[in-house]
Amino acid sequence: CFGTFTHLNDLQSHLVSVAGNCPVQSHKVTRKERGENLGKYSGYRGCTVWLTGLSGAGKTTIAFAVEKVLTELGLPTYGLDGDNVRNGLCKNLGFSKEDRCENIRRVAEVAKLFADMGIITLASFISPYKADREEARKIHEKDNINFFEVYLNTPLSICEQRDPKKFYEKARAGKLKRFTGIDSDYEAPENADLILKAGEWSEGECVLRLLEFLHEKLIIPVEAIKSLDKLDVRELMVYGDGVKAALIREASEIPKIEITEIDKQWLQVLAEGWATPLTGFMRERQYLQCLHHGQIFDLKKKCTEPGSSVETATSDGVISSPVNQSIPIVLPITNGQRKLLLTVGLTYKGKLLAVLRDPEVFPHRKEERVARQFGFTDCRHPTIDMIMKSGEWLLGGDVEVVERITYDDGLDNYRLTPMELRQRFKDENCDAVFVFQLRNPIHNGHALLMRDTRKQLLKKFKNPMLLLHPLGGWTKDDDVPLNVRIEQHKAVLSEGILDPKWTVLAIFPSPMLYAGPTEVQWHARARIAAGVTTYIVGRDPAGIAHPDTGDYLYDPSHGSKVLTMAPGLSALEIIPFRVAAYDKMKGEMDFFDSKRKDDFLFISGTKMRQYARDGVQPPDGFMAPKAWEVLASYYKAKNADHK
Repeated sequence: CFGTFTHLNDLQSHLVSVAGNCPVQSHKVTRKERGENLGKYSGYRGCTVWLTGLSGAGKTTIAFAVEKVLTELGLPTYGLDGDNVRNGLCKNLGFSKEDRCENIRRVAEVAKLFADMGIITLASFISPYKADREEARKIHEKDNINFFEVYLNTPLSICEQRDPKKFYEKARAGKLKRFTGIDSDYEAPENADLILKAGEWSEGECVLRLLEFLHEKLIIPVEAIKSLDKLDVRELMVYGDGVKAALIREASEIPKIEITEIDKQWLQVLAEGWATPLTGFMRERQYLQCLHHGQIFDLKKKCTEPGSSVETATSDGVISSPVNQSIPIVLPITNGQRKLLLTVGLTYKGKLLAVLRDPEVFPHRKEERVARQFGFTDCRHPTIDMIMKSGEWLLGGDVEVVERITYDDGLDNYRLTPMELRQRFKDENCDAVFVFQLRNPIHNGHALLMRDTRKQLLKKFKNPMLLLHPLGGWTKDDDVPLNVRIEQHKAVLSEGILDPKWTVLAIFPSPMLYAGPTEVQWHARARIAAGVTTYIVGRDPAGIAHPDTGDYLYDPSHGSKVLTMAPGLSALEIIPFRVAAYDKMKGEMDFFDSKRKDDFLFISGTKMRQYARDGVQPPDGFMAPKAWEVLASYYKAKNADHK
């Protein structure tokens, strides 16, 4: 029908003249009225979020990820993608400058209509020209509709490395003409409403920052943002060779603080996002919130007197509701290090791990800390002893971690981050994740409980998967070392005691504290970052023996009781540990039956280790033979070393 127009400009002029005879019609339904009936939350929040950047910058990936989150929250959202529009609305347009301009104009008009209806419209388009993007903004603003320009500042080199459609390869070979970034210019925004460094930050971090931005702009209501706590993962690692190089150069000119191995483990916890939303080692404000309330309420920097104003720790940080944080994550320093009240580098064995910015130093009131954290102050408790011997001051501040923290111990491939675990479960089409926290070898009673838990979950889900998640940080001297435990767990899987098809074996990087019910909240809360929905809590979790009596220091039932009513964990299903023992009549581990109590033999972790140390073979059916051999061999070698 456009055959008589030889030039696009002629067509546009004709359409404009025709449109001049079509006055805009006013709706009888207001935006406010639409907002009351659209989506889960009342109120008009229509807007257009315009994601611009080079091909391969991550526009569609981030837009569709945000679309999914907002839809799950009950907010009306739609992603307008450049490729999709080119296959329909704009399929008659090419890639000349004129056609590109018309493409963006059409999309802007459609996005405006969507936004007018009350939809959060996510438009992901290269849109290389500033004038076109400004015109898109004007189209919205003339009708008083919010328009947010989001620039994905991904370097060309990274976009070329990604090149999912092989466009860059073709453009470099001369097979694709007028390709943006190669032989056609991209005019970067100078005043974008939000910049996402999608070449340096993870997809999750970019999504989080965009969601936080929309919350700050009152697009996402407080009621909706509250439910994002379980979705957020704030990684503190920097990405991109250029950024890393700049950070290393900066670190070469600033003071350094040498940290301990346990400090390194806590830094890994922070870097990978297990302690989201923390941006680094706790400042005094977060430390006091944690110590006295077991929660984090905000990321504000300073403790002030009532009525004083405070600043936020990060301009884009949002904590819409309290986050469970039962144990402090702090960095003790000495009197000498206290003088370094500037940006500092954190090193371990001389190697730079991170840069800590905007530092705050405050007194390490150690006795008060251990009394509140452990309910016990005896230095015969190994963690209490370490705390009491640590520095007199605590250093808080935001950290930027130079690169992924590794140990070169043959186990790094099991150290999966929360985002990597989420992706693994997504790839397996998993619809529920249950986790078993452990620091001991697995016997068949443990495996029985895990299999039974999955059986129960199959009544509600199609593919629940187990995260077998041994603690990988510091443990006390008489615990079984991590490398031995991993080999033992692998043997359990290889013998089919647990099914590898629905089990993911990974290492949880946190150090052990032996703080009982206080610590078990941390163990549960941290796993939410990995997408865990169900937590199996054992008997006497994170417990330890009283140094005088040898009895439980903490009531063995309190861990599970506390978890069921812990603040901030209501979305996590808690499965209490059913007591399993060796059924002498069946010759296998089974759930304890009090009616036949004489038929059961209880083999504690202490007794199990004693068997292994003394070369005593446990009864058949207690543990997978190959798994027992791993444990027995370790103690046999250890005994030989002591002789």
